[in-house]
Amino acid sequence: MVRFFSVLAKASLLGATVITAQAGAQSIPGDRVSGDFYATRSVTTATRGMAATAHPLASQVAIDVLQAGGNAVDAAIAANAAIGLMEPTGNGIGGDIFVIIWDPETRQVYGLNGAGRSPMGLSYDEVMSIVGDGGSIPPMGAMPVSVPGTVDGWFTMHDRFGSLPMDEVLAPAIQYAENGFPLTETIAYYWDRNMRILDTRFENGEFEEFANAQATYLTDDGDAPREGEVFRNPDLANTYRLIAEGGRDAFYDGPVAQTINDYMERIGGWISYEDMAAHRSEWVDPLSVNYRGYDVWQLPPQTQGVAALQMLQILEEYDLASMGYMSAEALHLMIEAKRLAFEDRARFYADLDFSTTNLEALISEDYADTRRALISTDAAMETVTHGDPAILEEGDTTYLTVADGNGMMVSLIQSNFRGMGSGLVPDGLGFMLQNRGELFSLDPNHPNVYAPGKRPFHTIIPAMITRDGEALMSFGLMGGSMQPQGHVQIITSVIDFGLNIQEAGDAARWRHDGSTSETAAAGGEAGVGVVRVESGLPESVREELRALGHVVEDGNGGFGGYQAIMRDPETGVLYGASEMRKDGAAQGY
Repeated sequence: MVRFFSVLAKASLLGATVITAQAGAQSIPGDRVSGDFYATRSVTTATRGMAATAHPLASQVAIDVLQAGGNAVDAAIAANAAIGLMEPTGNGIGGDIFVIIWDPETRQVYGLNGAGRSPMGLSYDEVMSIVGDGGSIPPMGAMPVSVPGTVDGWFTMHDRFGSLPMDEVLAPAIQYAENGFPLTETIAYYWDRNMRILDTRFENGEFEEFANAQATYLTDDGDAPREGEVFRNPDLANTYRLIAEGGRDAFYDGPVAQTINDYMERIGGWISYEDMAAHRSEWVDPLSVNYRGYDVWQLPPQTQGVAALQMLQILEEYDLASMGYMSAEALHLMIEAKRLAFEDRARFYADLDFSTTNLEALISEDYADTRRALISTDAAMETVTHGDPAILEEGDTTYLTVADGNGMMVSLIQSNFRGMGSGLVPDGLGFMLQNRGELFSLDPNHPNVYAPGKRPFHTIIPAMITRDGEALMSFGLMGGSMQPQGHVQIITSVIDFGLNIQEAGDAARWRHDGSTSETAAAGGEAGVGVVRVESGLPESVREELRALGHVVEDGNGGFGGYQAIMRDPETGVLYGASEMRKDGAAQGY
């Protein structure tokens, strides 16, 4: 544990050797007097509380709630409500939520699955009759909408761990929705881009209704709000107030559910009042593997968190540190581990109420041995398929993390899935419904095949690291299929290569595309695919990867967004990080 904090969390304070992006390069001072030259800022430090979110105002909301006597769960809910207003391009109460919580009283890690289910009134046969043979569930409109699970997730974790009343927790978001907030740069860009895409799709007849979304998210001039422009959402303020006063029942068994029901009936959709009333979040047991002495925690399927654990189990036997940071040798092994894990992801991950996947087998050392044996250090695998079936028993997103002075840590991720969601805003509610149901397979032999009342495959995954019964790090990296491979890049950067949590987030990333899709028919195999890299990866390393058989191309911006909090269990000092790719901030007190 000494190494974890003296080398990783406090590297810049101790004047540790600078690690350059060029493998094997000599240390250089760069533009910073300490720390790695590519870090955009120093780690934020505090003792009483810390919040790291994708929006500075949401981080401040969390800190305000902590200072008012709330704990990390209260503050995380408050921040999530605020960012659902401020970053509707990635999340909102029309979407789902997943959470990992460290409780210092019981000294346990808890997992919450806050995903909603598909409508009971839409059968597989009806879906097929609409999309046709060879078709897929569309990304927009009523068909991909599943029950929004976020609000019930808030109340489920608040009932167990919260301290402040929910009306106080939601008060800051209500005030911002009524009075307005100025848009930040990255969110303004995606806001405009998403509304243009939705407008085009609506004009092409791809979904049923768009006027409500336009009235909610466009200005009086018919444009998306610009950076610095003050945006208000009085409809969402009213919805938040209904929830604050009436609890989760106001959403699932009251006026909000009835409005969603009536809206769906009007446009010909399927989510009903009964679907809403039947929804409940689920406490689940997080899964973990031990990576070099640290327990890394993820949630079970239908999330993709197991893929990160599978990758780590495969990489455990390699001495990555000796290979050098950002070396072609180390990157090659990570990419190959990703390819293997993602073929299993495409074949085995699904709602466990409808699947018999043996999760312990998937993350076992023995299974990792069999998968690792397929990797050559000299060349990329030409094709990859999923593992032996004998192991079976017969996106856009926001991430935030909060820690309080008592040691509680919350790792929370929340999403509407693709873009802003389905394009559908129920009458007068001020939020867009998610399109997560697009991620159902239509292959009848696939465990993730569409069925009524089923939870679709989810890309969103929170993460946590513990050691010797202490929570050390709460983190996440949003961004669809980037998430498991991004988690592994953060973990190896911190544990294997000694970067602090800010440097690990700002360092150049890679993303492998081309694995089998989670909605594809079972039984296929994937080729080499494409490794997309950011500008910080030297050309010499790119050429070495190409010599190993990888196809390497410049990145296109899809490398996720990361926040993290690390806690020193000996001193209680909190270290926060929020990376450069988003508008966010880590704030403490």
